Amino acid sequence: MSSFLKKGGIVVAIVGSIVGLQSCLDDDNNYYEMMYPNALVTVKPNADGSFFLQLDDSTTLLPTNMASSPYGSKEVRALTNFEFTEDESGIYDRVVYINWMDSILTKPMAADLGEQNDSIYGTDPVEILNDWVTIAEDGYLTLRFASIWTNNSKPHFVNLLSGRNPDDPYEVEFRHNAYGDVTGPDYGWGMVAFKLDSLPDTQGEIVKLTLKWKSFEGTKSTQFDYCTRESTVPQNSSIADVRSTMRMK
Repeated sequence: MSSFLKKGGIVVAIVGSIVGLQSCLDDDNNYYEMMYPNALVTVKPNADGSFFLQLDDSTTLLPTNMASSPYGSKEVRALTNFEFTEDESGIYDRVVYINWMDSILTKPMAADLGEQNDSIYGTDPVEILNDWVTIAEDGYLTLRFASIWTNNSKPHFVNLLSGRNPDDPYEVEFRHNAYGDVTGPDYGWGMVAFKLDSLPDTQGEIVKLTLKWKSFEGTKSTQFDYCTRESTVPQNSSIADVRSTMRMK
């Protein structure tokens, strides 16, 4: 009996260790899952100080653990990690618990300055990354891109121009001014979202939005499905250059 108890104790200890190890692994998995964004959203403030998230062109989310937007009255694009809940959503599609949220640089489209475009907006090369966050949705063109980027450089200037092609009002051009930061071994990536409300209204139709940019291999282009976003209540056109992954403006 004594021998059996000793063996039983060893078995219990082993089982306990396995369960504990599994628990730690589960905790680690949950931790790593929460480290990374699982959605790109538009943060939309309401007139009463509350806010909601626009997940795509049609899905709205109500945060259950945040009463007001950390960005005040500014409408911004943001990366977030959230979990769906089963709470009553009211006028929204779903309720979510926000684990974390971080805004990205959110800008209006730039004015066409004609002959000054090159000197002000730049012609420095970038590579547009084929990524899940490179997308046209909810009235924004959000881009993840890479370029030469030294740690001590001044903020790079990124913009989106339209109206350069008289035959296609939905052709836009990404511009990058690195202010001389164009050599060296260091590369970095950035994210920026441009509000497309200055483009002609698509009247509910889906059109092809053509993006052109200067890459390290020459001029490149790609296309996105684009539809002018439906108005939301309350309407808020306030845009802020809030955050950037790298030093940008």
